[in-house]
Amino acid sequence: MPAKKDPDASTSVPCFYGAELRWKREQAGLTLEQLVEGSFRGISFLSQIERGERGMPLDFARHADERLGTDGFFQRRCEDAAKARRAGHPLYFADVPDLEKQAETLEEWQPNVVPGLLQTAGYMRGLIKYEAPFTPPEVAEQRISARMARAELWEREDRPTYWVILRESVIRRAPHSPAVMAEQLEHIADVIRSTQSILQIVPETTPMHPLQHGMAKIMTFADAPPLVWVDRNYDGQAIDFPALVKGYQRDYDLLRAVALPPETSLALIDEAARTYRHEAQQGD
Repeated sequence: MPAKKDPDASTSVPCFYGAELRWKREQAGLTLEQLVEGSFRGISFLSQIERGERGMPLDFARHADERLGTDGFFQRRCEDAAKARRAGHPLYFADVPDLEKQAETLEEWQPNVVPGLLQTAGYMRGLIKYEAPFTPPEVAEQRISARMARAELWEREDRPTYWVILRESVIRRAPHSPAVMAEQLEHIADVIRSTQSILQIVPETTPMHPLQHGMAKIMTFADAPPLVWVDRNYDGQAIDFPALVKGYQRDYDLLRAVALPPETSLALIDEAARTYRHEAQQGD
């Protein structure tokens, strides 16, 4: 068996905390299996954290502090690092932008809103207005800037292969103005075509289908196991337990089967964009 490779703690913030976590775990006499027990995380996920290949999510930092008796050390450092790196993103979302950049493939299902990677500033501004109307203007603009920065992914030569599925109501029943929706749909069509990505739409005439009630972002990596990100109103979770990941992948494949073909879906986006653009011009 090859010797265990120690992460170079000086390389990066994740490597530093990964090395510290491993040292604390071994000092406590715990195996990987014993440390992850009760954390809802997999052994492979913990191993990647210890090697500095992934940042430590806040939920696991709290779990590690409790199991290792480290008096909130990992939680405090996790919060500090996340705030420094991800101003404008919710703390629970701190690792997702880096995961998106590292992914080989990225598959998204969004039943309610346009995915963040495809949103325009006007669309997100409208979301904040309707979903979080008490957000201070400066905080709202900070969140918008952070989300727009994620879209720099589309300019990367090593961007992931992207496949997105939307429910038709996302483009038909949005509360935004016609001008905002026209800009948003034109942007989606431009990104999908310019990056050779794939978009499908589940038509409103399909009343029941897999992944009926929530979003899912499925990411695969060149040198790490796949994971699924699920997002709710006030929190989110990265799922790497193999059986659950396979379940999401299977349901996503079934969802592709009930969605409209890619060319038909893009034509629907184009048609809706033209309709919104006409409505906006009529209102001027």
